[in-house]
Amino acid sequence: MSDPSSINGGTAVAMVGKDCVAIACDMRLGSQSLGVSNNFEKVFNYGHVYLGLTGLATDVLTVYEDFRMKTNLYKMSEDRDIEPESFANLVSSTLYQRRFGPWFVGPLVAGLNSKTGKPFICGFDFIGCIDFAKDFVVSGTATDQLYGMCESLYEPNLEPEDLFETISQALLNAADRDALSGWGAVVYVITKDKVVKRYLKSRQD
Repeated sequence: MSDPSSINGGTAVAMVGKDCVAIACDMRLGSQSLGVSNNFEKVFNYGHVYLGLTGLATDVLTVYEDFRMKTNLYKMSEDRDIEPESFANLVSSTLYQRRFGPWFVGPLVAGLNSKTGKPFICGFDFIGCIDFAKDFVVSGTATDQLYGMCESLYEPNLEPEDLFETISQALLNAADRDALSGWGAVVYVITKDKVVKRYLKSRQD
C-alpha cells in the first residue's frame, strides 16, 4: 500500500462507439480498506471535453482545478472551447512539468471534435505520456480487471445505447473484483447533439 495512487482507490474507463464516446467511473472514496464516501465522482467536464481522474483524491481535486483554470484562460484567449486533441496535449505538458514530483493521478480524456465530429479518447501515465486508443482506455486500481472485461465485451462501431450497456457492464463487473473500487458508478455517453449522464447502482460492500 505504499503506492499513493492506490490509497483512495477508484477506477475509470473510456470507450469509443459509432460517432459517440462514453466515459465512466466508480463513486468510491476510501482510505485503503476503509470506505469514506460513495459520492466521489471522478469525471469532470470542460466544455465538450471530459476528463476522468483516478488516483490520490487530493491530487484529483488539485488537477481538476488546475485544468479548470487553464481551459478558462484558453477560452478567453481563443474565444472557443478547447478541443479534445488540444486538451490531451495540455494534460500531457502539464503533467510533464511536474515530472520530478508528479501528481499521483491517472487521467483519461474523452470527447468529440466539434468540427469533424470524430470520437477521441486517450490515457496518460503519471508524467504525461499519452496513450492514444481507438477502442478503450482504462485507469485506476481495477485496471487489470477492466482490461479483461473490455477485451471480452467491446465491439467496434457500437450505437450509443449499446455503448452504454457495454461500458456499464465492464465497469461494474471489474469493480466487483477490486476491493478498492465500486460503491456505485456514473456513466456519460457523449454524442454530437447531447450528453446523457446516468448513475448506476452497484454493491455497497
